[in-house]
Amino acid sequence: MPTESAFDALPLVAILRGLTPDRALDVARIVWDAGIRIVEVPLNSPEPFRSIEVLANDGGPPGSLIGAGTVLTVADVGRTHAAGGRLAVAPNTDTAVIRAALERGMVAMPGVATATETLAAVAAGATRLKLFPAVSLGPKHLKALSAVLPAGVGVYPVGGVGAADIYDWLAAGAAGFGFGSDIFKPDYTFQDIAERARYLVQAYREARERLAGR
Repeated sequence: MPTESAFDALPLVAILRGLTPDRALDVARIVWDAGIRIVEVPLNSPEPFRSIEVLANDGGPPGSLIGAGTVLTVADVGRTHAAGGRLAVAPNTDTAVIRAALERGMVAMPGVATATETLAAVAAGATRLKLFPAVSLGPKHLKALSAVLPAGVGVYPVGGVGAADIYDWLAAGAAGFGFGSDIFKPDYTFQDIAERARYLVQAYREARERLAGR
């Protein structure tokens, strides 16, 4: 069952807020075709568990990881898992939610902003953290926060991060990113989504190459 390995090749999460079950598979396939393997359906979308179920039944390409965002309760974790989701992303740090996800063999990605939240999430077992909202924190915040991060813990800026910001975040220690409206909004056409997803993947890869060669 693909879980953590989904982050190895391309650590980018497509956040499909507002996705509906009737479009779920078409949109996900576009994202997968661009190279992104991690798909998050926020639970404040219409019929989110049905969309997760549709995607989980298809499975996606090898190494795909499908799950939910805005996971706020243990019950949300249970319903996500029952629908076939194996990723639980939250905007906050709730240790009960983290442990519930890990107990089910899921990837837990709690939201953090402070050192206190970061260390609480790590103590609960999380190894992938969503830095949120990234736009109001900035790369310097992550660089300072990295001083207290245990080895093996990755931080993923989410919220207001675009292609032009990727290099600075990577240089500050980001392990990957979550992208929402830069990839998907319900009114985007399939062509819009494809172009946006490919552009972000290219920008990420170019930033990695630039960082490696500096």
